[in-house]
Amino acid sequence: MRANSDDIQRIIRANGGVIARRNHPELVEACNWLVRKGELVPVLPGVYAPRDSAREVGIRMRAAMLWSPDAVLTGPAAAQLSFWPRIASPLVDLATPKKRRGQYRGFRLCERRIAVDLVVTRGGLRYTAPALTALDLISVVGADGIDTALRTRSATLDGMRAALELTPHRPGNSDRRRLLLDSRDEPWSAAERLAHQLLRAAGITGWRANFPVPTIGSVYYVDVAFPAVKLAIEIDGRLHEDDKLVFESDRWRQNHLALLGWTVLRFTWKMLTEHPELVIQTILQALNPFSSCQS
Repeated sequence: MRANSDDIQRIIRANGGVIARRNHPELVEACNWLVRKGELVPVLPGVYAPRDSAREVGIRMRAAMLWSPDAVLTGPAAAQLSFWPRIASPLVDLATPKKRRGQYRGFRLCERRIAVDLVVTRGGLRYTAPALTALDLISVVGADGIDTALRTRSATLDGMRAALELTPHRPGNSDRRRLLLDSRDEPWSAAERLAHQLLRAAGITGWRANFPVPTIGSVYYVDVAFPAVKLAIEIDGRLHEDDKLVFESDRWRQNHLALLGWTVLRFTWKMLTEHPELVIQTILQALNPFSSCQS
Protein backbone atom coordinates (compact mmCIF):
# COMPACT_ATOMS: atom_id res chain seq x y z
CA MET A 1 0.00 0.00 0.00
CA ARG A 2 2.90 2.33 0.74
CA ALA A 3 4.23 1.90 -2.80
CA ASN A 4 0.78 2.70 -4.19
CA SER A 5 0.60 5.80 -2.00
CA ASP A 6 3.91 6.95 -3.46
CA ASP A 7 2.48 6.47 -6.96
CA ILE A 8 -0.54 8.57 -6.03
CA GLN A 9 1.64 11.38 -4.70
CA ARG A 10 3.67 11.31 -7.91
CA ILE A 11 0.52 11.55 -10.02
CA ILE A 12 -0.81 14.38 -7.86
CA ARG A 13 2.39 16.35 -8.39
CA ALA A 14 2.28 15.72 -12.14
CA ASN A 15 -1.37 16.85 -12.29
CA GLY A 16 -0.78 20.10 -10.48
CA GLY A 17 -2.15 18.92 -7.14
CA VAL A 18 -5.09 16.61 -7.97
CA ILE A 19 -5.89 13.07 -9.03
CA ALA A 20 -8.94 11.63 -10.79
CA ARG A 21 -9.67 8.16 -9.47
CA ARG A 22 -11.26 6.97 -12.73
CA ASN A 23 -8.02 7.64 -14.61
CA HIS A 24 -6.08 5.22 -12.39
CA PRO A 25 -8.22 2.14 -11.73
CA GLU A 26 -5.17 0.25 -10.46
CA LEU A 27 -4.92 2.79 -7.60
CA VAL A 28 -8.59 2.94 -6.56
CA GLU A 29 -8.03 0.89 -3.41
CA ALA A 30 -5.06 3.03 -2.40
CA CYS A 31 -7.06 6.22 -3.06
CA ASN A 32 -9.89 4.95 -0.90
CA TRP A 33 -7.43 4.13 1.86
CA LEU A 34 -5.93 7.66 1.79
CA VAL A 35 -9.43 9.14 1.80
CA ARG A 36 -10.33 7.09 4.88
CA LYS A 37 -7.14 8.31 6.56
CA GLY A 38 -8.12 11.89 5.73
CA GLU A 39 -4.98 12.53 3.69
CA LEU A 40 -7.00 12.97 0.50
CA VAL A 41 -10.32 14.80 0.28
CA PRO A 42 -12.79 15.09 -2.61
CA VAL A 43 -12.76 18.37 -4.53
CA LEU A 44 -15.33 17.16 -7.05
CA PRO A 45 -16.87 13.69 -7.44
CA GLY A 46 -14.05 11.28 -8.15
CA VAL A 47 -11.34 13.96 -8.05
CA TYR A 48 -9.17 14.31 -4.95
CA ALA A 49 -6.47 16.55 -3.53
CA PRO A 50 -4.36 16.59 -0.37
CA ARG A 51 -6.37 17.88 2.56
CA ASP A 52 -4.19 20.96 3.15
CA SER A 53 -4.55 22.28 -0.41
CA ALA A 54 -7.99 21.11 -1.50
CA ARG A 55 -9.70 24.49 -1.03
CA GLU A 56 -7.13 26.51 -2.99
CA VAL A 57 -8.53 28.16 -6.10
CA GLY A 58 -5.80 26.78 -8.33
CA ILE A 59 -6.43 23.26 -7.08
CA ARG A 60 -10.16 23.62 -7.71
CA MET A 61 -9.42 24.77 -11.27
CA ARG A 62 -7.25 21.71 -11.90
CA ALA A 63 -9.87 19.44 -10.38
CA ALA A 64 -12.55 20.89 -12.65
CA MET A 65 -10.52 20.04 -15.75
CA LEU A 66 -10.13 16.41 -14.64
CA TRP A 67 -13.76 16.11 -13.62
CA SER A 68 -15.12 17.56 -16.88
CA PRO A 69 -12.47 17.78 -19.63
CA ASP A 70 -14.82 19.70 -21.95
CA ALA A 71 -15.65 22.34 -19.33
CA VAL A 72 -14.41 25.92 -19.53
CA LEU A 73 -13.42 28.17 -16.63
CA THR A 74 -15.20 31.52 -16.79
CA GLY A 75 -15.65 34.74 -14.80
CA PRO A 76 -13.13 35.69 -12.09
CA ALA A 77 -11.36 32.32 -12.37
CA ALA A 78 -10.66 32.97 -16.06
CA ALA A 79 -9.59 36.54 -15.26
CA GLN A 80 -7.09 35.25 -12.68
CA LEU A 81 -5.51 33.07 -15.33
CA SER A 82 -5.24 35.78 -17.97
CA PHE A 83 -5.25 39.49 -17.15
CA TRP A 84 -6.37 40.04 -13.55
CA PRO A 85 -4.43 37.75 -11.17
CA ARG A 86 -5.53 39.64 -8.05
CA ILE A 87 -9.28 39.54 -8.63
CA ALA A 88 -11.13 37.69 -5.87
CA SER A 89 -12.51 34.33 -6.92
CA PRO A 90 -14.39 32.79 -3.98
CA LEU A 91 -16.23 30.48 -6.39
CA VAL A 92 -14.82 28.82 -9.48
CA ASP A 93 -17.27 29.45 -12.34
CA LEU A 94 -17.44 26.51 -14.71
CA ALA A 95 -19.30 26.32 -18.02
CA THR A 96 -20.22 22.83 -19.20
CA PRO A 97 -21.84 21.99 -22.56
CA LYS A 98 -24.30 19.65 -20.83
CA LYS A 99 -26.24 20.35 -17.68
CA ARG A 100 -24.59 18.91 -14.59
CA ARG A 101 -26.72 18.06 -11.63
CA GLY A 102 -25.70 18.79 -8.09
CA GLN A 103 -24.03 21.61 -6.24
CA TYR A 104 -20.40 21.43 -5.24
CA ARG A 105 -18.65 23.46 -2.61
CA GLY A 106 -16.43 26.14 -4.09
CA PHE A 107 -17.93 25.89 -7.58
CA ARG A 108 -20.71 27.50 -9.59
CA LEU A 109 -21.80 25.47 -12.61
CA CYS A 110 -23.57 26.76 -15.69
CA GLU A 111 -24.78 24.95 -18.79
CA ARG A 112 -23.22 26.98 -21.58
CA ARG A 113 -21.55 26.31 -24.91
CA ILE A 114 -18.65 28.62 -25.69
CA ALA A 115 -17.32 29.11 -29.21
CA VAL A 116 -13.93 27.51 -29.71
CA ASP A 117 -12.54 30.87 -30.86
CA LEU A 118 -13.28 32.24 -27.39
CA VAL A 119 -11.51 29.48 -25.44
CA VAL A 120 -7.86 29.54 -24.39
CA THR A 121 -6.11 26.27 -23.55
CA ARG A 122 -2.89 26.67 -21.62
CA GLY A 123 -1.07 24.57 -19.09
CA GLY A 124 -3.85 21.99 -19.03
CA LEU A 125 -6.51 24.60 -18.22
CA ARG A 126 -9.35 25.74 -20.48
CA TYR A 127 -10.75 29.21 -19.89
CA THR A 128 -12.54 31.99 -21.71
CA ALA A 129 -10.45 34.38 -23.79
CA PRO A 130 -9.86 37.81 -22.17
CA ALA A 131 -12.31 39.56 -24.52
CA LEU A 132 -15.18 37.32 -23.40
CA THR A 133 -13.98 37.23 -19.79
CA ALA A 134 -14.13 41.03 -19.60
CA LEU A 135 -17.74 40.92 -20.80
CA ASP A 136 -18.64 38.14 -18.35
CA LEU A 137 -17.21 40.18 -15.48
CA ILE A 138 -19.70 42.98 -16.06
CA SER A 139 -22.23 41.14 -13.89
CA VAL A 140 -19.59 40.86 -11.14
CA VAL A 141 -17.54 44.09 -11.18
CA GLY A 142 -19.29 46.29 -13.74
CA ALA A 143 -17.02 48.06 -16.21
CA ASP A 144 -13.85 47.33 -14.22
CA GLY A 145 -13.31 44.13 -16.19
CA ILE A 146 -13.31 46.03 -19.48
CA ASP A 147 -11.01 48.72 -18.08
CA THR A 148 -8.55 46.19 -16.70
CA ALA A 149 -8.45 44.18 -19.92
CA LEU A 150 -7.78 47.37 -21.89
CA ARG A 151 -5.15 48.64 -19.44
CA THR A 152 -3.24 45.36 -19.53
CA ARG A 153 -3.67 45.18 -23.32
CA SER A 154 -5.08 41.68 -22.92
CA ALA A 155 -8.06 42.50 -25.13
CA THR A 156 -9.24 45.21 -27.48
CA LEU A 157 -12.61 46.84 -27.91
CA ASP A 158 -12.89 45.26 -31.34
CA GLY A 159 -12.19 41.88 -29.78
CA MET A 160 -14.88 42.45 -27.14
CA ARG A 161 -17.39 43.49 -29.79
CA ALA A 162 -16.58 40.34 -31.75
CA ALA A 163 -17.02 38.23 -28.59
CA LEU A 164 -20.40 39.84 -28.02
CA GLU A 165 -21.46 38.95 -31.57
CA LEU A 166 -20.44 35.34 -30.95
CA THR A 167 -22.62 35.16 -27.83
CA PRO A 168 -26.02 36.46 -29.01
CA HIS A 169 -29.25 36.29 -27.07
CA ARG A 170 -27.52 36.15 -23.67
CA PRO A 171 -29.32 37.85 -20.79
CA GLY A 172 -27.50 41.08 -20.00
CA ASN A 173 -26.24 41.73 -23.53
CA SER A 174 -27.94 45.13 -23.58
CA ASP A 175 -25.81 46.19 -20.59
CA ARG A 176 -22.71 44.79 -22.28
CA ARG A 177 -23.41 46.79 -25.44
CA ARG A 178 -24.02 49.93 -23.41
CA LEU A 179 -20.73 49.60 -21.53
CA LEU A 180 -18.81 48.86 -24.71
CA LEU A 181 -20.21 52.05 -26.20
CA ASP A 182 -19.25 53.92 -23.04
CA SER A 183 -15.74 52.43 -23.44
CA ARG A 184 -15.25 53.85 -26.95
CA ASP A 185 -12.40 56.09 -25.77
CA GLU A 186 -10.72 53.12 -24.05
CA PRO A 187 -10.59 54.07 -20.35
CA TRP A 188 -8.12 52.18 -18.19
CA SER A 189 -9.93 52.78 -14.87
CA ALA A 190 -13.27 53.80 -13.42
CA ALA A 191 -11.91 57.30 -12.79
CA GLU A 192 -10.80 57.68 -16.39
CA ARG A 193 -14.18 56.42 -17.59
CA LEU A 194 -15.91 59.11 -15.52
CA ALA A 195 -13.54 61.77 -16.84
CA HIS A 196 -14.37 60.74 -20.41
CA GLN A 197 -18.08 60.99 -19.66
CA LEU A 198 -17.65 64.49 -18.24
CA LEU A 199 -15.64 65.65 -21.25
CA ARG A 200 -18.17 64.27 -23.71
CA ALA A 201 -21.10 65.76 -21.77
CA ALA A 202 -19.38 69.16 -21.82
CA GLY A 203 -18.85 68.91 -25.58
CA ILE A 204 -15.06 69.19 -25.26
CA THR A 205 -13.18 67.62 -28.17
CA GLY A 206 -9.62 67.41 -29.37
CA TRP A 207 -8.53 64.95 -26.67
CA ARG A 208 -7.19 61.41 -26.74
CA ALA A 209 -7.14 58.84 -23.97
CA ASN A 210 -3.93 57.14 -22.81
CA PHE A 211 -1.87 59.10 -25.30
CA PRO A 212 1.76 57.90 -25.66
CA VAL A 213 4.45 60.52 -25.08
CA PRO A 214 8.00 59.28 -25.83
CA THR A 215 10.76 60.40 -23.48
CA ILE A 216 14.38 59.39 -23.12
CA GLY A 217 14.38 55.64 -22.57
CA SER A 218 10.64 55.39 -21.89
CA VAL A 219 7.11 56.09 -23.09
CA TYR A 220 4.57 57.75 -20.80
CA TYR A 221 0.85 57.32 -21.33
CA VAL A 222 -1.08 60.49 -20.52
CA ASP A 223 -4.53 59.66 -19.15
CA VAL A 224 -6.23 62.35 -21.23
CA ALA A 225 -4.17 64.42 -23.64
CA PHE A 226 -4.87 67.41 -25.85
CA PRO A 227 -1.86 66.81 -28.13
CA ALA A 228 -2.34 69.95 -30.24
CA VAL A 229 -1.77 72.19 -27.22
CA LYS A 230 0.29 69.84 -25.02
CA LEU A 231 -2.26 69.78 -22.21
CA ALA A 232 -2.17 66.61 -20.08
CA ILE A 233 -4.99 65.59 -17.74
CA GLU A 234 -3.88 63.05 -15.14
CA ILE A 235 -6.51 61.12 -13.19
CA ASP A 236 -5.46 59.94 -9.74
CA GLY A 237 -7.36 56.98 -8.29
CA ARG A 238 -6.86 55.24 -4.95
CA LEU A 239 -3.81 53.37 -6.22
CA HIS A 240 -1.98 56.65 -6.75
CA GLU A 241 -2.54 57.58 -3.10
CA ASP A 242 -1.99 54.18 -1.50
CA ASP A 243 0.94 52.82 -3.52
CA LYS A 244 4.20 54.68 -2.80
CA LEU A 245 5.84 53.38 -5.98
CA VAL A 246 2.96 54.66 -8.11
CA PHE A 247 3.10 57.99 -6.27
CA GLU A 248 6.82 58.37 -6.97
CA SER A 249 6.46 57.27 -10.60
CA ASP A 250 3.74 59.86 -11.17
CA ARG A 251 6.01 62.63 -9.94
CA TRP A 252 8.81 61.59 -12.30
CA ARG A 253 6.33 61.41 -15.13
CA GLN A 254 4.93 64.86 -14.39
CA ASN A 255 8.45 66.34 -14.26
CA HIS A 256 9.36 64.81 -17.60
CA LEU A 257 6.14 66.01 -19.21
CA ALA A 258 6.82 69.53 -17.92
CA LEU A 259 10.34 69.46 -19.38
CA LEU A 260 8.81 68.48 -22.72
CA GLY A 261 6.56 71.53 -22.60
CA TRP A 262 3.33 69.91 -21.41
CA THR A 263 0.93 71.59 -19.00
CA VAL A 264 -0.29 68.99 -16.49
CA LEU A 265 -3.60 69.14 -14.60
CA ARG A 266 -4.33 66.50 -11.95
CA PHE A 267 -7.76 65.42 -10.71
CA THR A 268 -8.77 62.88 -8.09
CA TRP A 269 -11.80 60.60 -7.93
CA LYS A 270 -13.28 62.87 -5.27
CA MET A 271 -12.91 65.91 -7.53
CA LEU A 272 -14.58 64.07 -10.41
CA THR A 273 -17.50 62.85 -8.33
CA GLU A 274 -18.09 65.79 -5.99
CA HIS A 275 -17.00 68.77 -8.11
CA PRO A 276 -17.38 67.77 -11.76
CA GLU A 277 -18.32 71.32 -12.81
CA LEU A 278 -15.06 72.67 -11.34
CA VAL A 279 -13.10 69.96 -13.14
CA ILE A 280 -14.60 70.99 -16.48
CA GLN A 281 -14.17 74.69 -15.68
CA THR A 282 -10.47 74.15 -14.90
CA ILE A 283 -9.92 72.28 -18.16
CA LEU A 284 -11.72 74.96 -20.14
CA GLN A 285 -9.58 77.64 -18.51
CA ALA A 286 -6.44 75.75 -19.53
CA LEU A 287 -7.79 75.46 -23.07
CA ASN A 288 -9.07 79.03 -23.28
CA PRO A 289 -6.14 80.40 -25.32
CA PHE A 290 -6.77 77.57 -27.76
CA SER A 291 -10.51 77.85 -28.30
CA SER A 292 -10.27 75.89 -31.54
CA CYS A 293 -9.86 72.75 -29.43
CA GLN A 294 -13.35 73.18 -28.00
CA SER A 295 -16.58 72.39 -29.74
